[in-house]
Amino acid sequence: MDLFRYVLITPARNEAALIEGTIKAVVRQTELPAKWVIVSDGSTDGTDDIVRKYVLSHPWIELLQMPQRRERHFAGKAYAFNTAYATLANMEYEIIGNLDADVTFDEQYFEFLLRKFAENPRLGVAGTPFCDESRQYDYRIVSLQHVSGCCQLFRRSCFEEVGGYIPSKLGGVDLLAVTSARMRGWRTRTFLEKSCIHHRKMGTAQQSLLASAFQSGRADYVLGCGPLWQLFRSIYRMAKLRPVLLSGIWLLAGYSWEFLRGAKKVAPDDLIRFRRAEERSRLIEFFKRALSGGRWKPEASGTDGPNVTAWKSAGEKGE
Repeated sequence: MDLFRYVLITPARNEAALIEGTIKAVVRQTELPAKWVIVSDGSTDGTDDIVRKYVLSHPWIELLQMPQRRERHFAGKAYAFNTAYATLANMEYEIIGNLDADVTFDEQYFEFLLRKFAENPRLGVAGTPFCDESRQYDYRIVSLQHVSGCCQLFRRSCFEEVGGYIPSKLGGVDLLAVTSARMRGWRTRTFLEKSCIHHRKMGTAQQSLLASAFQSGRADYVLGCGPLWQLFRSIYRMAKLRPVLLSGIWLLAGYSWEFLRGAKKVAPDDLIRFRRAEERSRLIEFFKRALSGGRWKPEASGTDGPNVTAWKSAGEKGE
Protein backbone atom coordinates (compact mmCIF):
# COMPACT_ATOMS: atom_id res chain seq x y z
CA MET A 1 0.00 0.00 0.00
CA ASP A 2 1.40 3.39 -1.00
CA LEU A 3 1.38 5.76 1.94
CA PHE A 4 0.62 9.46 1.74
CA ARG A 5 3.31 12.12 1.88
CA TYR A 6 3.01 14.04 5.15
CA VAL A 7 4.39 17.11 6.93
CA LEU A 8 4.52 18.05 10.61
CA ILE A 9 4.34 21.34 12.47
CA THR A 10 5.38 21.70 16.11
CA PRO A 11 4.79 24.95 18.00
CA ALA A 12 7.30 25.10 20.87
CA ARG A 13 7.69 27.68 23.62
CA ASN A 14 10.47 27.04 26.15
CA GLU A 15 10.45 23.26 25.68
CA ALA A 16 14.18 22.62 26.21
CA ALA A 17 13.47 20.01 28.89
CA LEU A 18 11.33 17.81 26.64
CA ILE A 19 11.66 18.62 22.93
CA GLU A 20 14.70 16.44 22.31
CA GLY A 21 12.68 13.37 23.23
CA THR A 22 10.07 14.34 20.66
CA ILE A 23 12.71 14.93 17.99
CA LYS A 24 14.31 11.55 18.65
CA ALA A 25 10.90 9.86 18.39
CA VAL A 26 10.24 11.47 14.99
CA VAL A 27 13.66 10.77 13.43
CA ARG A 28 13.25 7.08 14.36
CA GLN A 29 9.99 6.73 12.42
CA THR A 30 9.70 4.07 9.73
CA GLU A 31 7.93 6.70 7.60
CA LEU A 32 9.62 10.08 7.85
CA PRO A 33 7.85 13.38 7.15
CA ALA A 34 8.69 15.27 3.97
CA LYS A 35 9.09 18.38 6.12
CA TRP A 36 8.92 19.14 9.82
CA VAL A 37 8.64 22.79 10.80
CA ILE A 38 9.40 23.42 14.46
CA VAL A 39 8.16 26.88 15.42
CA SER A 40 10.03 28.43 18.33
CA ASP A 41 7.42 30.77 19.76
CA GLY A 42 9.76 33.25 21.42
CA SER A 43 11.68 30.58 23.35
CA THR A 44 14.40 31.79 25.74
CA ASP A 45 15.52 28.55 27.41
CA GLY A 46 17.72 26.83 24.82
CA THR A 47 14.96 25.22 22.78
CA ASP A 48 16.34 26.78 19.59
CA ASP A 49 19.85 25.39 20.17
CA ILE A 50 18.50 21.86 20.57
CA VAL A 51 16.52 22.10 17.35
CA ARG A 52 19.46 23.57 15.41
CA LYS A 53 21.58 20.56 16.36
CA TYR A 54 19.13 18.25 14.59
CA VAL A 55 18.56 20.56 11.62
CA LEU A 56 22.25 20.09 10.70
CA SER A 57 21.88 16.32 10.33
CA HIS A 58 18.26 16.16 9.15
CA PRO A 59 17.60 18.68 6.33
CA TRP A 60 13.86 17.96 6.37
CA ILE A 61 13.67 19.61 9.82
CA GLU A 62 13.28 23.39 9.75
CA LEU A 63 13.43 25.87 12.64
CA LEU A 64 11.11 28.85 12.36
CA GLN A 65 11.61 31.52 15.01
CA MET A 66 8.90 33.91 16.11
CA PRO A 67 9.41 37.06 18.19
CA GLN A 68 9.13 36.95 21.96
CA ARG A 69 5.81 37.79 23.59
CA ARG A 70 5.15 38.50 27.23
CA GLU A 71 1.82 36.78 27.57
CA ARG A 72 1.58 32.99 27.48
CA HIS A 73 -1.76 31.66 26.22
CA PHE A 74 -3.18 28.91 24.04
CA ALA A 75 -3.89 31.23 21.12
CA GLY A 76 -0.12 31.41 20.64
CA LYS A 77 -0.14 27.78 19.52
CA ALA A 78 -2.66 28.56 16.80
CA TYR A 79 -0.73 31.63 15.63
CA ALA A 80 2.54 29.67 15.53
CA PHE A 81 0.98 26.74 13.69
CA ASN A 82 -0.78 28.92 11.12
CA THR A 83 2.44 30.85 10.48
CA ALA A 84 4.29 27.63 9.70
CA TYR A 85 1.37 26.31 7.66
CA ALA A 86 1.59 29.33 5.36
CA THR A 87 5.23 28.46 4.53
CA LEU A 88 4.10 25.05 3.22
CA ALA A 89 1.56 26.44 0.76
CA ASN A 90 3.55 25.47 -2.36
CA MET A 91 4.68 22.07 -1.10
CA GLU A 92 3.11 18.79 -2.23
CA TYR A 93 1.72 16.65 0.58
CA GLU A 94 -1.53 14.90 1.50
CA ILE A 95 -1.40 14.83 5.31
CA ILE A 96 -0.47 17.57 7.78
CA GLY A 97 0.17 16.93 11.44
CA ASN A 98 0.11 19.11 14.54
CA LEU A 99 2.57 17.62 17.04
CA ASP A 100 3.28 18.96 20.53
CA ALA A 101 6.90 19.37 21.63
CA ASP A 102 6.54 17.07 24.65
CA VAL A 103 5.22 13.84 23.11
CA THR A 104 6.89 10.51 22.33
CA PHE A 105 5.73 7.32 20.58
CA ASP A 106 7.01 4.14 18.94
CA GLU A 107 8.81 3.85 15.59
CA GLN A 108 5.74 2.88 13.56
CA TYR A 109 3.42 5.54 14.95
CA PHE A 110 3.03 7.70 11.86
CA GLU A 111 3.10 4.74 9.49
CA PHE A 112 0.13 3.33 11.40
CA LEU A 113 -1.87 6.56 11.10
CA LEU A 114 -0.99 7.04 7.43
CA ARG A 115 -2.39 3.59 6.70
CA LYS A 116 -5.67 4.61 8.33
CA PHE A 117 -5.93 7.57 5.96
CA ALA A 118 -5.17 5.32 2.98
CA GLU A 119 -7.91 2.89 4.02
CA ASN A 120 -10.63 5.54 4.40
CA PRO A 121 -10.87 8.44 1.93
CA ARG A 122 -13.39 10.26 4.18
CA LEU A 123 -11.10 10.18 7.22
CA GLY A 124 -10.29 13.83 7.83
CA VAL A 125 -8.58 13.80 11.26
CA ALA A 126 -6.82 10.94 13.04
CA GLY A 127 -4.81 10.31 16.17
CA THR A 128 -4.41 7.96 19.11
CA PRO A 129 -5.03 8.10 22.86
CA PHE A 130 -2.37 9.67 25.04
CA CYS A 131 -1.36 9.07 28.60
CA ASP A 132 0.46 11.40 30.97
CA GLU A 133 1.53 11.36 34.61
CA SER A 134 -1.98 11.85 35.92
CA ARG A 135 -4.54 10.37 33.58
CA GLN A 136 -5.70 8.90 30.34
CA TYR A 137 -8.94 9.75 28.59
CA ASP A 138 -11.92 7.66 29.62
CA TYR A 139 -13.58 6.77 26.32
CA ARG A 140 -16.92 6.18 27.99
CA ILE A 141 -17.01 9.95 28.39
CA VAL A 142 -14.73 11.17 25.62
CA SER A 143 -15.96 10.08 22.21
CA LEU A 144 -13.57 8.24 19.93
CA GLN A 145 -14.45 10.90 17.40
CA HIS A 146 -12.41 13.39 19.41
CA VAL A 147 -8.71 13.51 18.51
CA SER A 148 -6.36 14.85 21.16
CA GLY A 149 -4.49 18.03 20.30
CA CYS A 150 -1.11 16.67 21.40
CA CYS A 151 -0.88 14.87 18.04
CA GLN A 152 -3.50 15.48 15.35
CA LEU A 153 -3.12 14.43 11.72
CA PHE A 154 -5.36 16.08 9.13
CA ARG A 155 -6.01 15.22 5.53
CA ARG A 156 -4.87 18.36 3.74
CA SER A 157 -8.18 18.94 1.97
CA CYS A 158 -9.98 18.63 5.32
CA PHE A 159 -7.69 21.11 7.02
CA GLU A 160 -8.14 23.58 4.19
CA GLU A 161 -11.91 23.22 4.39
CA VAL A 162 -11.86 23.77 8.15
CA GLY A 163 -9.81 26.92 7.63
CA GLY A 164 -6.99 26.10 10.03
CA TYR A 165 -6.90 26.62 13.76
CA ILE A 166 -9.09 29.29 15.36
CA PRO A 167 -7.04 31.13 18.03
CA SER A 168 -8.47 30.81 21.55
CA LYS A 169 -6.57 32.20 24.53
CA LEU A 170 -8.28 29.76 26.90
CA GLY A 171 -7.45 26.71 24.78
CA GLY A 172 -9.47 24.20 22.78
CA VAL A 173 -8.13 25.11 19.33
CA ASP A 174 -7.75 21.39 18.63
CA LEU A 175 -11.34 20.65 19.67
CA LEU A 176 -12.71 23.41 17.43
CA ALA A 177 -10.83 22.07 14.42
CA VAL A 178 -11.92 18.45 14.92
CA THR A 179 -15.57 19.39 15.58
CA SER A 180 -15.58 21.67 12.55
CA ALA A 181 -14.29 18.79 10.42
CA ARG A 182 -17.19 16.57 11.51
CA MET A 183 -19.66 19.38 10.89
CA ARG A 184 -18.42 19.46 7.31
CA GLY A 185 -18.95 15.74 6.83
CA TRP A 186 -15.45 14.44 7.50
CA ARG A 187 -14.83 11.47 9.75
CA THR A 188 -12.59 11.97 12.77
CA ARG A 189 -11.15 9.14 14.78
CA THR A 190 -8.96 8.18 17.72
CA PHE A 191 -7.52 4.73 17.05
CA LEU A 192 -6.96 2.68 20.19
CA GLU A 193 -4.41 0.23 18.76
CA LYS A 194 -1.58 2.63 19.55
CA SER A 195 -0.95 5.43 22.01
CA CYS A 196 1.51 8.21 22.66
CA ILE A 197 3.02 9.56 25.86
CA HIS A 198 2.45 13.18 26.82
CA HIS A 199 5.27 14.13 29.15
CA ARG A 200 3.51 17.06 30.79
CA LYS A 201 0.14 17.01 32.51
CA MET A 202 -2.42 18.51 30.16
CA GLY A 203 -3.06 22.21 30.79
CA THR A 204 -0.60 22.54 33.67
CA ALA A 205 2.38 24.23 32.05
CA GLN A 206 2.17 27.22 34.39
CA GLN A 207 -0.59 26.46 36.90
CA SER A 208 -1.88 23.99 39.49
CA LEU A 209 -4.36 21.21 38.75
CA LEU A 210 -7.23 23.16 40.35
CA ALA A 211 -6.34 26.33 38.45
CA SER A 212 -6.19 24.19 35.30
CA ALA A 213 -9.69 22.85 36.03
CA PHE A 214 -11.02 26.39 36.45
CA GLN A 215 -9.41 27.47 33.16
CA SER A 216 -10.80 24.38 31.44
CA GLY A 217 -14.30 25.32 32.60
CA ARG A 218 -13.84 28.84 31.25
CA ALA A 219 -12.68 27.41 27.93
CA ASP A 220 -15.67 25.06 27.77
CA TYR A 221 -18.02 28.04 27.94
CA VAL A 222 -16.38 30.15 25.23
CA LEU A 223 -16.06 27.08 23.00
CA GLY A 224 -19.81 26.50 23.14
CA CYS A 225 -20.16 23.53 25.49
CA GLY A 226 -23.81 23.12 26.60
CA PRO A 227 -24.73 23.66 30.28
CA LEU A 228 -26.23 20.18 30.76
CA TRP A 229 -23.15 18.51 29.31
CA GLN A 230 -20.94 20.67 31.51
CA LEU A 231 -22.90 19.70 34.60
CA PHE A 232 -22.45 15.98 33.97
CA ARG A 233 -18.80 16.49 33.03
CA SER A 234 -18.24 18.26 36.33
CA ILE A 235 -20.02 15.51 38.28
CA TYR A 236 -17.82 12.93 36.57
CA ARG A 237 -14.72 14.89 37.59
CA MET A 238 -15.96 15.13 41.17
CA ALA A 239 -16.09 11.35 41.36
CA LYS A 240 -13.07 10.33 39.28
CA LEU A 241 -10.29 12.90 39.17
CA ARG A 242 -8.03 13.91 42.02
CA PRO A 243 -8.29 16.00 44.04
CA VAL A 244 -11.68 14.34 44.37
CA LEU A 245 -14.68 16.71 44.35
CA LEU A 246 -12.62 19.90 44.07
CA SER A 247 -11.61 19.33 40.44
CA GLY A 248 -15.24 19.08 39.31
CA ILE A 249 -16.30 22.05 41.44
CA TRP A 250 -13.62 24.28 39.95
CA LEU A 251 -14.47 23.09 36.43
CA LEU A 252 -18.10 24.10 36.94
CA ALA A 253 -17.01 27.34 38.62
CA GLY A 254 -14.93 28.33 35.62
CA TYR A 255 -17.84 27.70 33.25
CA SER A 256 -20.22 29.62 35.51
CA TRP A 257 -17.81 32.55 35.78
CA GLU A 258 -17.72 33.05 32.02
CA PHE A 259 -21.51 32.68 31.84
CA LEU A 260 -22.15 35.26 34.56
CA ARG A 261 -19.86 37.84 33.03
CA GLY A 262 -21.37 37.31 29.58
CA ALA A 263 -18.14 36.24 27.90
CA LYS A 264 -18.13 36.23 24.12
CA LYS A 265 -18.06 32.82 22.47
CA VAL A 266 -15.00 31.95 20.38
CA ALA A 267 -16.74 29.24 18.37
CA PRO A 268 -19.06 30.27 15.51
CA ASP A 269 -22.80 29.85 16.05
CA ASP A 270 -23.18 26.97 13.58
CA LEU A 271 -20.34 25.08 15.25
CA ILE A 272 -21.91 25.60 18.69
CA ARG A 273 -25.25 24.22 17.46
CA PHE A 274 -23.52 21.20 15.95
CA ARG A 275 -21.48 20.55 19.09
CA ARG A 276 -24.50 20.73 21.40
CA ALA A 277 -26.45 18.36 19.15
CA GLU A 278 -23.60 15.86 19.48
CA GLU A 279 -23.58 16.31 23.25
CA ARG A 280 -27.33 15.66 23.50
CA SER A 281 -26.99 12.55 21.35
CA ARG A 282 -24.18 11.19 23.50
CA LEU A 283 -26.01 11.90 26.77
CA ILE A 284 -29.16 10.17 25.52
CA GLU A 285 -27.16 7.15 24.37
CA PHE A 286 -25.21 7.02 27.62
CA PHE A 287 -28.30 6.96 29.80
CA LYS A 288 -30.21 4.56 27.54
CA ARG A 289 -27.40 2.04 27.80
CA ALA A 290 -26.88 2.64 31.51
CA LEU A 291 -30.58 2.10 32.29
CA SER A 292 -30.66 -1.08 30.20
CA GLY A 293 -27.66 -2.53 32.03
CA GLY A 294 -25.31 -2.05 29.11
CA ARG A 295 -21.58 -2.32 29.44
CA TRP A 296 -19.24 -0.13 27.49
CA LYS A 297 -16.75 -1.69 25.13
CA PRO A 298 -14.54 0.35 22.80
CA GLU A 299 -14.15 -1.22 19.38
CA ALA A 300 -10.93 -0.65 17.48
CA SER A 301 -12.78 -0.54 14.16
CA GLY A 302 -15.53 1.68 15.53
CA THR A 303 -18.31 3.49 13.73
CA ASP A 304 -18.59 6.98 12.38
CA GLY A 305 -22.06 7.99 13.53
CA PRO A 306 -22.99 10.63 16.10
CA ASN A 307 -21.85 8.38 18.95
CA VAL A 308 -18.93 6.05 18.30
CA THR A 309 -18.88 4.35 21.68
CA ALA A 310 -20.12 0.78 21.47
CA TRP A 311 -21.81 -1.16 24.24
CA LYS A 312 -22.56 -4.77 25.03
CA SER A 313 -25.06 -5.94 27.57
CA ALA A 314 -24.05 -8.34 30.31
CA GLY A 315 -26.48 -10.88 28.89
CA GLU A 316 -24.84 -10.79 25.47
CA LYS A 317 -21.48 -11.46 27.13
CA GLY A 318 -22.96 -14.37 29.07
CA GLU A 319 -22.32 -12.79 32.47
